[in-house]
Amino acid sequence: MLDADIRGFFDAINHECLVKLIGHRIADQRVVHLIQKWLNAGVLEDGEWARNDVGTPQGSGISPLLANVYLHYAFDLWVRDWRRQAKGDVIVVRFADDFIVGFQYEWEARRFWAELRERLAIFGLELHPDKTRLIEFGRFAAENCKRDGRGKPETFDFLGFTHACGRTRKGRFVVLRLTMRKRMRAKLMEIKAALRLRWHDPVPEVGKWLGSVIRGHLNYYAVPQNFVAIAAFHHQVLWLWKRALGRRSQKAHVTWERMRRLAGRWLPPVRIVHPYPAQRFCLPT
Repeated sequence: MLDADIRGFFDAINHECLVKLIGHRIADQRVVHLIQKWLNAGVLEDGEWARNDVGTPQGSGISPLLANVYLHYAFDLWVRDWRRQAKGDVIVVRFADDFIVGFQYEWEARRFWAELRERLAIFGLELHPDKTRLIEFGRFAAENCKRDGRGKPETFDFLGFTHACGRTRKGRFVVLRLTMRKRMRAKLMEIKAALRLRWHDPVPEVGKWLGSVIRGHLNYYAVPQNFVAIAAFHHQVLWLWKRALGRRSQKAHVTWERMRRLAGRWLPPVRIVHPYPAQRFCLPT
């Protein structure tokens, strides 16, 4: 499994090359000229305007779109042709500048890695040396690592999840998708800071807000095999709420019995929301 990341991607996009790529699909030069003006608008840092010949303006609505257009020609079309020549199975998943590529054979993965560097260099891009790595992952990874004395197989982070090799209760291989600890810790710190500003707000208002936060968290992270992580997040949010209520005054004393009642009233229960991928993409005929 090649876990790849492009170094400073949004700041390294070549404007001249991007405009040429856009011209392949858009015949109206007025639209192309408008996009070019958008790229040349520059950035404002510390009250001073600066113009850049590379990079897209981060934070603007068009930046992700232009980035995907750039990678479509720099990566997507190339990797599509590369897969047709591969000897084994190749699986590619890309989201913006983060992508993972799975290979059946290690030698083919290393060849792809070397050729990918050359391909990206043509477009002025390079792989991040610290965030790009090749790991053994899959149904035979655990057995191979145990035989070679390497411990457990390595994991990789992608789209907010830590992906790991696991087994079902029946002993079948399964890819575990667990909430990234870094993401969960950052979200809890954000909730803690927001609760500090809401100490004296009515309990129903805070309950509605926390309920929407947990509901949004579950809608993304409540996937099969991730129940322990989402339950821990739910408990930590409830603990932060209890701590905030207890600091409203020196005489405030909030029991866990009361918090359980508040949780039952305002917070959604912990449950798995998404089905297994095999069910999601199953199309009966």
